[in-house]
Amino acid sequence: SQYLPEFKMYDPWVTNELTIRDLVTHRVGLDTFSGDLLWYEATYKPEEILERVRHLKPVSSFRTRYGYQNLMFIAAGEVVKKVTGKPWCTFVKERILDPLGMSRTTCSVNNLPDNAAWPHNESGGSMRVLHRGNVDGSSSAAALNSSVNDLSKWIRTQLGRGTFEGKQIFSRERSWEMWQPYMAQQVAEPRDRSTPPTQFRGVAMGWFVSDYRGRKIVEHSGGLDGMLSYTVLIPELNTGFVILTNSESPAFRVMRSKMTDIFTDAPERDYNAEALAGAERSKAAAAEAMKRVDATRVAGTRPTLKLADYAGTYGDKLYGDITVSEENGRLVMRFLPSPRFVADLEHWHYDTFVIRWRPSVAYNFPRGFVTFTIDRNGKTDELKIDQPNNDFWFYELTPKRKP
Repeated sequence: SQYLPEFKMYDPWVTNELTIRDLVTHRVGLDTFSGDLLWYEATYKPEEILERVRHLKPVSSFRTRYGYQNLMFIAAGEVVKKVTGKPWCTFVKERILDPLGMSRTTCSVNNLPDNAAWPHNESGGSMRVLHRGNVDGSSSAAALNSSVNDLSKWIRTQLGRGTFEGKQIFSRERSWEMWQPYMAQQVAEPRDRSTPPTQFRGVAMGWFVSDYRGRKIVEHSGGLDGMLSYTVLIPELNTGFVILTNSESPAFRVMRSKMTDIFTDAPERDYNAEALAGAERSKAAAAEAMKRVDATRVAGTRPTLKLADYAGTYGDKLYGDITVSEENGRLVMRFLPSPRFVADLEHWHYDTFVIRWRPSVAYNFPRGFVTFTIDRNGKTDELKIDQPNNDFWFYELTPKRKP
């Protein structure tokens, strides 16, 4: 509240107690990825995103449980703006990118250098090239674009405890603080039984820390549509590496594990075979889940209302407005804050419709559903969106019909 008095959490007590360190250590009580629909492909500016955070209900007590939070990093970027009088991107460029010579690193896909990679993912069994998504509203959380060469300079700065080729970018004390665990993460039993076992995992400031074969590992992964990455530091060996990929295959994780093994003299292990087996298990599980849903479909039903009567604007205090319209004999759903989020709705049963996202949506969503609730006057009053996925929580939205 000292730097952003207008920024409020759901619980006023948390708002009052919140510190900058809380913002960058994922311990504010919100669920992992909670609220990410506010910045993903959305037109909201950072201050507009933060204005809506107050509507997000916590899933745990303050500082008691880990929950990865992009929104809090957006808030941290706004603190930088308030303290320095400069937008986060301008500050980072002047204080970090320019002194390190990171000339191919940008804060937006709108000003990428020549020969920048295009994202890809698989849809319907074939690989497709994606558009470069708009995440400018999340600048301090997800908007940086870089290269292996540029990030190598950042890694050298980290390993140099804030110093690069004689230039001090940040102090040794801040370096030490960044790599300390401020929130413990539970070690899953399979990791404890693995060879070698994982002894600890923790959330540092903008990093994750753990142990591997007696070495401290400092790392962070990254991911957007069609782009997955890993940055890994092994401070005791004065070693680090970055992996950048322009697909959504597990290759980035395979390479991360293989390279870590090489640097720590680990025995040979076939990570490719493990990843392939894992992908096959996931595919089989998804197919079984789809069969179970298919079995619940009630045949021979019709919508309660005429299609035109489902049309309207449905407002959510967290996200904003979603419209449903009848177009060419079918219903079309549009998320107004995210212009690319457009879907055709096909009748499933009763007042439930299948979501068919149009190609403008880069994320490879599995099959989802929208159910319209009907009030006592025989009119729709709410949308219930059931869209399974691993990143964006549609269940946080409660869009209600607007007059």
